[in-house]
Amino acid sequence: MHDSAVAKTRRASQEKLKNRRGTFHSQLSPNTVFAVAGVFAMGRLDYTSGLRLGSAQCRHDASPQPPTVMRFCRALCFFAILIALHASLGTQRLFADSNPGAVPPSGVAVTEATPGWATTKPADGPFVAVDGGYLVPYTVRIPGTDVEFEMIPVPAGTYLMGSPEDESQRREDEGPQIQVQVSPMWVGKTEVRWAEYKEYMKLYSIFKEFEARGQRPVTEENRADSITAPTELYDPSFTYEYGELPDQPAVTMTQYAAQQYTKWLSLITGQQYRLPTEAEWEYACRGGTATAYAFGDSADSLGDFAWYFDNTEDELPRVGTKLPNAFGLHDMHGSVAEWTVNQFSEEGHTYLLSMREAGGGVLNATDAVDWPTDSSACVVRGGSWEMDAEELRSAARMASDDEMWKEEDPNFPKSPWWFTSDPARGVGFRIFRSFQPLDDPTITKFWEASAENTIEEVETRVSGGRGGYGLVDSELPEFIKQAGF
Repeated sequence: MHDSAVAKTRRASQEKLKNRRGTFHSQLSPNTVFAVAGVFAMGRLDYTSGLRLGSAQCRHDASPQPPTVMRFCRALCFFAILIALHASLGTQRLFADSNPGAVPPSGVAVTEATPGWATTKPADGPFVAVDGGYLVPYTVRIPGTDVEFEMIPVPAGTYLMGSPEDESQRREDEGPQIQVQVSPMWVGKTEVRWAEYKEYMKLYSIFKEFEARGQRPVTEENRADSITAPTELYDPSFTYEYGELPDQPAVTMTQYAAQQYTKWLSLITGQQYRLPTEAEWEYACRGGTATAYAFGDSADSLGDFAWYFDNTEDELPRVGTKLPNAFGLHDMHGSVAEWTVNQFSEEGHTYLLSMREAGGGVLNATDAVDWPTDSSACVVRGGSWEMDAEELRSAARMASDDEMWKEEDPNFPKSPWWFTSDPARGVGFRIFRSFQPLDDPTITKFWEASAENTIEEVETRVSGGRGGYGLVDSELPEFIKQAGF
């Protein structure tokens, strides 16, 4: 089988996970060590019965203690164990903002300085209560830039994914309805704007210059921390015809390009951003409702919440200028349709039935993924400023089409980063962040291409000099500054 660079990236990520687990003994917190020492001491004190720990039996003490002293010492050890374990588990439970996929460092807990986290109940404003604290809205400045974006907390819940059979304008691929559990998370207040996406686009020329200078080389050892950046636009007049203002949504990127954007953002900020699953997206869109739209079944009020065909001229709308849904999210209906990580199927949500059975009747939204085996078709949600009202419903789905959306691309192979034909000028994305960080193998799936044709296209472009990899870490923004970019 062709050993592509993306496949190597996956293996490198898996190797990093093994190394991380292999050094776990060096990351044990003092509380955990204290607890283990207490258990050992209890075993030594239990001279009559030889207390069992797991499969190993503690040996009798050679010099039995007087019973009263022994009981007192055992009591002290017992309480020490409870205190230490409580502190240790509490730290593990609170640590929701580690580096992507990482085991929380020894003794580190979420603090008030952690983006989106509060240890005390906010006096006002939205929040989501979780074990040990509160998820709150937060604003992040992309390191090395003046560009900021906002994230909104979304509570856990259970909902019926898909539309009922009697919903007006319903299509067959919106069913069957299936109950899905959703974990707490943060969701982008708006879609990713040109202000943010152009910072990612700049990396192509920067990475090329680094490569020419021999700086920050990408090797087999660090490839898991590298990304590709989108090549320069073949025809900027197409992509930018309807606007490229900082507060307009970025458009025409492929699903793969959006995935790589989230990986870049994650590695430079230390927070784990990604595209949503289709189930997570619909839950965020509905805002706790079961109606056709987040505000009800009738489209009469759609213009208050969405930019769509009836109220938009030939210009991309500004994000966040319509009313938000109950979760505080803007433009879930209309503006631009948004990428998910799911493969599209005309069978709708049928594949989720077997996943639910395998999970014992429970299906979590983050796991509800049909990972793409081909880049076309994949699921885009929410409808766009170019579409009619029925295409903006919460359950409505759109299938991407590489052949149509790249029709004007003269390259061979065609770009894995850009579309060149409509309706791609109505396609963008929004970022999500789980409360509990995903493990390395899982987040790698969200960040990297799984479709074999995309993997081959990227490898062909890179090997032909029309693309490249760049190393991304927290030091990258400062290195770019020092290099004079």
